[in-house]
Amino acid sequence: MTRLFASLTLLVAAAAQPCAAQQVNVPAFSLPPSSQLSPEARKVLIRMREETAPKSIAGDIVKQRAFYQAWNDRRLVEMHRVFATRTAHELIGGVAVDIVTPTGGVPPAQANRVLLNVHGGAFMWGSGSGALVEAIPIAATMKVKVITVDYRMTPEHHYPAASEDVTAVYRALLKRYRPENIGIYGCSAGGVITAQATAWIHRQRLPRPGAIGTFCGTGAGYSGDSPYLAGPTTDGDVLAAPSLPATIPSPYMAGVAADDPQAYPLDADAEVKAMPPTLLLAGGRDFAVSALTLAHRRLAKAGVESQLHIFDGLPHAFFMWPDMPESREAYRIVSTFFDRHLGSRPLERNDQ
Repeated sequence: MTRLFASLTLLVAAAAQPCAAQQVNVPAFSLPPSSQLSPEARKVLIRMREETAPKSIAGDIVKQRAFYQAWNDRRLVEMHRVFATRTAHELIGGVAVDIVTPTGGVPPAQANRVLLNVHGGAFMWGSGSGALVEAIPIAATMKVKVITVDYRMTPEHHYPAASEDVTAVYRALLKRYRPENIGIYGCSAGGVITAQATAWIHRQRLPRPGAIGTFCGTGAGYSGDSPYLAGPTTDGDVLAAPSLPATIPSPYMAGVAADDPQAYPLDADAEVKAMPPTLLLAGGRDFAVSALTLAHRRLAKAGVESQLHIFDGLPHAFFMWPDMPESREAYRIVSTFFDRHLGSRPLERNDQ
């Protein structure tokens, strides 16, 4: 603890120097768990560490998909233990989806609403159990129908494949729901695709959804301090590059320019202004948290209603673990946000 305070003192002293843009050399120190964490979260953090992907699978898509399939399967068991929902597999707009509803049914107050979930997984995995892990707690907490989109992934497919798939499902849902009654949300890569798909929907001249949520990832490039401060990368190494990449370093986004407004919509003023009410959420030790805070500022400047929630001391996609009060709080925040911003009127015949 003494080393921590000494390091923070050095940081404060460095910040007080007259040069506004300077590199700060931070002495090595051990950062303890946040004092804001619940006892349950402290225990889950130990489990998270034990289930970190081994460095040996880095770059091997077959082994990575197998590892994360098993990882998501374990999280799904936990979700089923906590929440009571039903799942049906269908095709909507020619795209495979899973439809999740509360076991007790959708109450009348939510009957004219629907949420689209865009799963995470580095644009490379996460369909199936990974998508259900994101959909189940929201369907159960908000008591609403959640449709997860089994979008095309990389390396087999590239941008804008996922945006096209989400838009195809959204277009089909417009035949059953008013646009203001439809919400879209996603985590990590799914958070990025949520923003991209919203811009793609706008490009197709379709009415915008009622609200969106981009969690642990935004429709913008990497930026700020958090990629350096969030700890090990997925390869197990601490980021040491002198500068961040201008575009998202994924095969999915290969060859896409940083100034493409549909690919990086929260970097584009016109697309920011066209966004519906937006919820941004992440853990404080998430590599994407700096980008989220910047996106929130841009949305606020453009007059777009938005909320930003940061959970101190928690890592990327922390709410995949339901055995924490912090995760259940996140589910309530998401549910309350969509409950506030989505409409509830039924689709009339003359609306079609």
